[in-house]
Amino acid sequence: MESLKEKTAKGMFWGGLGNGVQQLIGLLFGIYLARKLAPEDYGMMAMISIFSLIATALQNSGFTAALANIKNPRHEDYNSVFWFNIIVACILYTILFFCAPLIAEFYHTERLVPLCRYAFLSIIVAGLGTSQSAYLFKNLMARSQAKAGMAAVLLSSITGAVMAWQGMAYWSLATQGLVYVSLCTGMQWAMSPWRPTLHIDFGPVRHMFRFSCKILITTIITHINTNVLNVLLGRFFTKTDAGQYFQAYQWDSKCFYLVQGMVQQVAQPVLAGLNGEDDRQLNALRKMMRFTAFVSFPLLFGLSMVSEEFILVTIKEKWLFSAHLLSVLCIAGAVMPLCTLLSNTVISKGRSDVYMWCTVILGAVQIALMVILRHHGISLMVTAYTIVNIIWLFVWHHFAGRFTAYSLAMFLRDTLPFALAAAGVMVATALLTAWIEVMWVLLAARIVLAAVLYFVVMKVARVKILDECMAFVTAKRKGNNIKQG
Repeated sequence: MESLKEKTAKGMFWGGLGNGVQQLIGLLFGIYLARKLAPEDYGMMAMISIFSLIATALQNSGFTAALANIKNPRHEDYNSVFWFNIIVACILYTILFFCAPLIAEFYHTERLVPLCRYAFLSIIVAGLGTSQSAYLFKNLMARSQAKAGMAAVLLSSITGAVMAWQGMAYWSLATQGLVYVSLCTGMQWAMSPWRPTLHIDFGPVRHMFRFSCKILITTIITHINTNVLNVLLGRFFTKTDAGQYFQAYQWDSKCFYLVQGMVQQVAQPVLAGLNGEDDRQLNALRKMMRFTAFVSFPLLFGLSMVSEEFILVTIKEKWLFSAHLLSVLCIAGAVMPLCTLLSNTVISKGRSDVYMWCTVILGAVQIALMVILRHHGISLMVTAYTIVNIIWLFVWHHFAGRFTAYSLAMFLRDTLPFALAAAGVMVATALLTAWIEVMWVLLAARIVLAAVLYFVVMKVARVKILDECMAFVTAKRKGNNIKQG
């Protein structure tokens, strides 16, 4: 029988491996697609992404988190959520199908009508997999989730690349998203032992809704927060401007989702499972926080440092403006996984109300700022967006600290040394490599030198989390060798 510590370590390992492989595949195919497609093609998808995200959140209604917070969910709980999601998904798709002309009118782009009706099919497909995904999440089956995600992103990326090669423009991006959701849902069904029955009872859904509705509202506001610039740029600027920002955000999100995915696979179920054991829960939170900071700051600060070289070497000069935006977005991206971990701590305490209001206020502040600054250019809007998200890290800590005795001093001890070390390493790397003129050589040199310097700093400082990570990987390799032997 595995201990909670072992389950958590394995969950983070598979979460990291799964997300790492997905982001690597996304990187390679993303480079190809960005070379083949125009900024306007990405702008078309950026303008409608908010609608499918909100619809999927409405269809899910926060029940994944609600099921994870139930100590021992029954078949009836999963079954109730399953049928509720299917019905809501069909209703939402029907509404969006007939609203497609209104969306096109809002953006003054008639071509969005068929694109919306095609891309939004993913809402119905996703509705079939919510309960299966919740079962895997609740039971810390991160290995199964990782395998499903890796296979889905590979096959969907190949589909998108082939369509782009055939000159199908933004339809290739829409199809890639639809294929990804379909494959994920299919493989979650294959890997989860739970199956629905025809006995439909919405009683469990009504019982969970008081908790889940707050998660739902929060998820919608979060999607609005992260996509507010896509909406405003698509409305007040050109499709090319929206595409440039969307490209920058994609690369930023690939990195912070890599880190976020490691922790998010296990954070809420583990912390919820330790409710009533305050000391163990606080220790688990602090260890996850240190690991997150250890990985997030060097990864995102590093991408910020090499943003221009990366963009010019991989997807060429037509995306140069996105490099400037990326360098700023990465600063916010570095704290995103920390915010996610703290917000999951709040949820694990059953305080979805605090989670909701904190996110709602963040959304209101961001939207107000973006609207006010829209006449001052995209760069200032992105800078303001980044500053607000950094400030909100401490807002999340305030509430998480109230429920777990996680003091500000503890939080700073767990995160600030990694932030300062990463920033120092990136400054030193930039100065030491400034003389290199060949762009691809400069990119490679900066990546290698930054990685080596950060490792040396962590080793010299005797950072415990580095030793624990190396010990886990070594033990994993030995275990695999024993199995093969």
